[in-house]
Amino acid sequence: MARRDALLRLHKSLVSRRSDIRKKLLDELDGLRNLRDGDATGDSADVAFESGSEEMASQLAELDARELQQIERALQKLKQGSYGTCESCGCKIPIGRLNALPYSTLCIGCQREMEKYPDWGEHYSSGNWEKVYDSATLLDEPREVDLSEIEIDLPSNR
Repeated sequence: MARRDALLRLHKSLVSRRSDIRKKLLDELDGLRNLRDGDATGDSADVAFESGSEEMASQLAELDARELQQIERALQKLKQGSYGTCESCGCKIPIGRLNALPYSTLCIGCQREMEKYPDWGEHYSSGNWEKVYDSATLLDEPREVDLSEIEIDLPSNR
Protein backbone atom coordinates (compact mmCIF):
# COMPACT_ATOMS: atom_id res chain seq x y z
CA MET A 1 0.00 0.00 0.00
CA ALA A 2 1.37 3.40 -0.94
CA ARG A 3 1.69 6.13 1.67
CA ARG A 4 -1.05 8.01 -0.19
CA ASP A 5 -3.49 5.15 0.29
CA ALA A 6 -2.50 4.87 3.94
CA LEU A 7 -3.09 8.60 4.46
CA LEU A 8 -6.49 8.36 2.80
CA ARG A 9 -7.38 5.46 5.09
CA LEU A 10 -6.15 7.43 8.11
CA HIS A 11 -8.29 10.39 7.02
CA LYS A 12 -11.33 8.13 6.93
CA SER A 13 -10.42 6.75 10.35
CA LEU A 14 -10.00 10.25 11.82
CA VAL A 15 -13.36 11.41 10.45
CA SER A 16 -15.06 8.31 11.85
CA ARG A 17 -13.43 8.73 15.26
CA ARG A 18 -14.38 12.44 15.30
CA SER A 19 -18.00 11.50 14.65
CA ASP A 20 -17.94 8.85 17.41
CA ILE A 21 -16.46 11.26 19.96
CA ARG A 22 -18.94 14.00 19.10
CA LYS A 23 -21.84 11.58 19.60
CA LYS A 24 -20.34 10.34 22.86
CA LEU A 25 -19.88 13.90 24.16
CA LEU A 26 -23.47 14.79 23.30
CA ASP A 27 -24.71 11.66 25.10
CA GLU A 28 -22.58 12.47 28.16
CA LEU A 29 -23.84 16.05 28.20
CA ASP A 30 -27.44 14.83 28.06
CA GLY A 31 -26.69 12.39 30.88
CA LEU A 32 -25.24 15.15 33.06
CA ARG A 33 -28.28 17.34 32.38
CA ASN A 34 -30.60 14.48 33.35
CA LEU A 35 -28.67 13.89 36.59
CA ARG A 36 -28.86 17.57 37.46
CA ASP A 37 -32.57 17.83 36.62
CA GLY A 38 -33.52 14.61 38.43
CA ASP A 39 -34.96 14.35 41.90
CA ALA A 40 -32.47 14.70 44.70
CA THR A 41 -34.15 12.02 46.79
CA GLY A 42 -32.14 9.60 48.78
CA ASP A 43 -29.69 9.67 51.61
CA SER A 44 -26.26 11.28 51.78
CA ALA A 45 -24.61 8.16 50.34
CA ASP A 46 -26.76 8.45 47.21
CA VAL A 47 -25.87 12.13 46.87
CA ALA A 48 -22.16 11.33 47.29
CA PHE A 49 -22.37 8.55 44.70
CA GLU A 50 -24.12 10.83 42.20
CA SER A 51 -21.57 13.56 42.82
CA GLY A 52 -18.72 11.11 42.21
CA SER A 53 -20.41 9.87 39.05
CA GLU A 54 -20.79 13.42 37.75
CA GLU A 55 -17.13 14.14 38.47
CA MET A 56 -16.00 10.98 36.67
CA ALA A 57 -18.22 11.72 33.67
CA SER A 58 -16.89 15.27 33.56
CA GLN A 59 -13.27 14.09 33.56
CA LEU A 60 -13.95 11.51 30.84
CA ALA A 61 -15.67 14.18 28.75
CA GLU A 62 -12.61 16.40 29.15
CA LEU A 63 -10.36 13.62 27.84
CA ASP A 64 -12.69 13.08 24.89
CA ALA A 65 -12.71 16.81 24.17
CA ARG A 66 -8.90 16.86 24.12
CA GLU A 67 -8.80 13.92 21.73
CA LEU A 68 -11.38 15.67 19.55
CA GLN A 69 -9.14 18.76 19.39
CA GLN A 70 -6.18 16.62 18.34
CA ILE A 71 -8.25 14.92 15.66
CA GLU A 72 -9.49 18.28 14.33
CA ARG A 73 -5.89 19.48 14.20
CA ALA A 74 -4.79 16.35 12.32
CA LEU A 75 -7.60 16.81 9.79
CA GLN A 76 -6.55 20.43 9.29
CA LYS A 77 -2.95 19.31 8.72
CA LEU A 78 -4.22 16.82 6.13
CA LYS A 79 -5.93 19.67 4.28
CA GLN A 80 -2.76 21.76 4.45
CA GLY A 81 -0.57 18.90 3.27
CA SER A 82 1.59 18.83 6.38
CA TYR A 83 0.05 15.74 7.99
CA GLY A 84 2.54 13.00 8.81
CA THR A 85 5.48 15.37 9.20
CA CYS A 86 7.21 15.73 12.57
CA GLU A 87 6.69 19.21 13.97
CA SER A 88 10.09 19.16 15.59
CA CYS A 89 12.57 17.77 13.07
CA GLY A 90 10.47 17.86 9.86
CA CYS A 91 10.99 14.17 9.06
CA LYS A 92 8.16 11.93 7.91
CA ILE A 93 6.33 10.16 10.69
CA PRO A 94 6.21 6.43 9.86
CA ILE A 95 2.80 5.09 8.80
CA GLY A 96 2.96 2.49 11.57
CA ARG A 97 3.09 5.26 14.17
CA LEU A 98 0.26 7.14 12.48
CA ASN A 99 -1.81 3.94 12.42
CA ALA A 100 -1.29 3.57 16.17
CA LEU A 101 -1.82 7.27 16.95
CA PRO A 102 -3.36 9.04 13.94
CA TYR A 103 -3.04 12.50 15.47
CA SER A 104 0.62 12.13 16.37
CA THR A 105 2.63 15.30 15.70
CA LEU A 106 6.12 14.00 16.53
CA CYS A 107 8.22 11.19 15.12
CA ILE A 108 9.28 8.48 17.54
CA GLY A 109 12.75 9.96 18.08
CA CYS A 110 11.46 13.42 18.94
CA GLN A 111 8.70 11.95 21.12
CA ARG A 112 11.34 9.98 23.07
CA GLU A 113 13.43 13.13 23.50
CA MET A 114 10.41 15.01 24.77
CA GLU A 115 9.60 12.25 27.26
CA LYS A 116 13.22 11.93 28.36
CA TYR A 117 13.70 15.69 28.75
CA PRO A 118 10.31 17.23 29.59
CA ASP A 119 11.64 20.78 29.16
CA TRP A 120 12.86 19.91 25.66
CA GLY A 121 9.55 20.72 24.06
CA GLU A 122 7.60 22.88 26.47
CA HIS A 123 5.08 23.81 23.80
CA TYR A 124 4.25 20.14 23.22
CA SER A 125 3.99 19.00 26.83
CA SER A 126 1.90 21.93 27.99
CA GLY A 127 -0.88 21.07 25.58
CA ASN A 128 -1.00 24.67 24.35
CA TRP A 129 -1.24 24.19 20.60
CA GLU A 130 -1.37 27.94 20.02
CA LYS A 131 2.44 27.96 20.09
CA VAL A 132 2.68 25.46 17.24
CA TYR A 133 2.31 26.66 13.67
CA ASP A 134 2.85 25.46 10.14
CA SER A 135 5.14 27.25 7.72
CA ALA A 136 2.38 27.23 5.08
CA THR A 137 0.19 29.40 7.30
CA LEU A 138 2.97 31.94 7.64
CA LEU A 139 3.12 32.35 3.90
CA ASP A 140 -0.67 32.62 3.55
CA GLU A 141 -0.36 30.51 0.43
CA PRO A 142 -2.27 27.31 -0.12
CA ARG A 143 0.15 24.46 -0.39
CA GLU A 144 -0.57 21.77 -2.94
CA VAL A 145 0.53 18.28 -2.11
CA ASP A 146 0.85 15.43 -4.58
CA LEU A 147 -0.03 12.36 -2.52
CA SER A 148 1.67 10.11 -5.07
CA GLU A 149 5.04 11.58 -4.01
CA ILE A 150 4.55 10.56 -0.40
CA GLU A 151 6.43 7.42 0.61
CA ILE A 152 5.38 4.55 2.83
CA ASP A 153 7.45 2.83 5.48
CA LEU A 154 6.94 -0.90 5.09
CA PRO A 155 8.10 -3.38 7.73
CA SER A 156 10.81 -5.69 6.50
CA ASN A 157 10.07 -9.42 6.39
CA ARG A 158 12.81 -11.36 8.07
